[in-house]
Amino acid sequence: ALLPYVPRVPPAALPGKLTATTFALERPCCVFDRHANASDTVWLAVAFANASATFRNPPSRADVPLYECLPTTHSYMTLETAAAAYACSAPSPAVLRVGGDTACGGQGGRDPCNGPLPSPGPYRVKFLVMGCHGPKAETRWSDPILLRR
Repeated sequence: ALLPYVPRVPPAALPGKLTATTFALERPCCVFDRHANASDTVWLAVAFANASATFRNPPSRADVPLYECLPTTHSYMTLETAAAAYACSAPSPAVLRVGGDTACGGQGGRDPCNGPLPSPGPYRVKFLVMGCHGPKAETRWSDPILLRR
């Protein structure tokens, strides 16, 4: 299912909203409630703006594009979160930070890394609901997000 939601950087003034290697996103509350169940996860797909049109949703978790591959694939997926964390009733911070994990990358692990973004971009992002049999729902792509230089 294609959901009408469009991810966006919060319009309000916010410390660190855009930095040289990270950006903040509004948390998508109540967006996935009718499309996800308790065992589903929600991922954030991050792509260079000029590569978002060629991004293909992975058929399974094993096929999720990794942060380490961003220089060659021009996209990756991160912030794997239980769908319940985005439910209307879930208490949660108002924003998500993309690129905020300086400790990951290069460790060769299968854990989805949310590492610092390597260039100013621009980037586009979308949320993707994954079930045990693959993608179930996705949001639209964001407008291009340009980081500070």
